[in-house]
Amino acid sequence: MSTKPISGPHVAATRRVDQIMRMVIIALAPATACGVLIFGWPALYLLAVTMLSAMAFEGLCLKMKGVAAMPYLRDGSAVVTGLLVAMTLPPWAPRWIGVVGSALAIILGKHVYGGLGQNLFNPAMLARVALLISFPIEMTTWTNVSPLFTGPGVIDSLAITFGGLESYDGVTGATTLGWVKTEFSQNRLLPGSLTEYSGFLAFIGWERGSLGETSSLLVLAGGLWLMREGVIKWHVPVSFLLSITLLATVFSTLDSQHYMGPWVHLNSGAVMLVAFFIATDYVTSPNTPLGQVIFGAGCGLLTFVIRTWGGYPEGTGFAILLMNAVTPLIDHYIRPRIYGRYRNGKPLDISNS
Repeated sequence: MSTKPISGPHVAATRRVDQIMRMVIIALAPATACGVLIFGWPALYLLAVTMLSAMAFEGLCLKMKGVAAMPYLRDGSAVVTGLLVAMTLPPWAPRWIGVVGSALAIILGKHVYGGLGQNLFNPAMLARVALLISFPIEMTTWTNVSPLFTGPGVIDSLAITFGGLESYDGVTGATTLGWVKTEFSQNRLLPGSLTEYSGFLAFIGWERGSLGETSSLLVLAGGLWLMREGVIKWHVPVSFLLSITLLATVFSTLDSQHYMGPWVHLNSGAVMLVAFFIATDYVTSPNTPLGQVIFGAGCGLLTFVIRTWGGYPEGTGFAILLMNAVTPLIDHYIRPRIYGRYRNGKPLDISNS
């Protein structure tokens, strides 16, 4: 009986793509539900539009490539991309923001590079940064807390998401990061800028912010569950959070009038969401443990630098894209030595042994 030789390496995956995506959705579900409860029906409509649009653009791209769409739509990758894009959007953003964000993520962030597993940049962060640069007003209009059962009703919310709201003045305000940046531009000191800030309310998510990233508690819980299940490893999120915590601690200790403390940094913006669900992306982060630590620390460093001295209040999206760009370089220099060879790939000289 003849056998056909198969080249190695012979690696068996413990989980399929659809299983991993399903677990990510489950991990994000509590924070997503919290966002809907806090910001009401418009947030739910925007979430649905963004996710459905991501699936539609995924199917369109696959059809244009002549590939059967259903196997890829069933794996859940487009759903996760749409969900992550929606979680980074203002909860009362108009529907077209969700549609454009999904198009940017799926087409420019994913299929331009060849599809699932071949993209250089994280699709959700590419979409968020592109939207922020292109539509700054829509991407920085933050609604006040407007709970699901006490805010606008089902029909009124349809008008907000699909028809646009005539006046935002009575229902919007600045996020913590945006408010601090504005106060600094007017030469006001930090303690006075945070008089109404509540660390506890920020931790549970009861404040202005994007649809699914305000509750650090629930995002953290979901991320830790993924870590326990082995879907993600500790290297990226821990190094990310440690780096921004250390930097914030040092600078706020030296000058508490001009630098926010670590608790504000950790519970404001998308730090928790990015640390556990974006920076840990298998495709756009390094392969080795040391490389992942460097990557996570770099994300935390750049986030702190952009928040503190940059022109934008939030720096997580830019930080991720910049570190995505250097991931191939990290993988090139931080790689394990092949047995029997030097680190540069040349065979060991054993003639004199």
